[in-house]
Amino acid sequence: MPFITNPAVAAFMAQLGSEFIFAQVLIRHQKHGYELRHVDDSHRDSSSLRIVPLDEVRRMVQFTAAGVFRPLKSAPNLQSNWRIIVNSPAELETTVNQLNPGAIADWYAAQSATPPVTDFREFMNRQTGMYQITQKLTDTQAIEVIKTGCHRTLCLKRRLWTATGLESDSRSEKSAIPCLEPCAMLLEYARKAMRLEKPRH
Repeated sequence: MPFITNPAVAAFMAQLGSEFIFAQVLIRHQKHGYELRHVDDSHRDSSSLRIVPLDEVRRMVQFTAAGVFRPLKSAPNLQSNWRIIVNSPAELETTVNQLNPGAIADWYAAQSATPPVTDFREFMNRQTGMYQITQKLTDTQAIEVIKTGCHRTLCLKRRLWTATGLESDSRSEKSAIPCLEPCAMLLEYARKAMRLEKPRH
């Protein structure tokens, strides 16, 4: 393996083996680098897949196959029928982070004996302005918001953070990409859920 100064990238590459599935991306070791493709295309002949140049990856991941914008890159709607060739650790890091922003750093942080996770309530208690209302969610309401907003049909990140009455995701439920704290999309979902609650008398 070539010398790598970034410890997260070095650790990530060290555990890739001959192939590794990272959410919807299959990473395969090749003689002079790696090939990345959609996991659904794992058995397809390489010649049948279009080659995506490195400078076009970011644009590709912005939209689904139907042309719908993907605000959440960890959503299970990454378009298929492509392959990307990378020839260096730097290219691999850049490409993986374009497909799943911040994924390598979060994966590396999650390898710690005590991953830097942020509890749901702790996260919501930081909110101000229009999001301060999320602090009023009961534990029961919070669980429903998390189960719905973080469901695997919406996000493939494995939730490591918890909430009162709700444990983290199991290893088999999501993907190898960890979620270390509630995201902005879940925060917005929580705000809308709280706004829909009828006033209690």
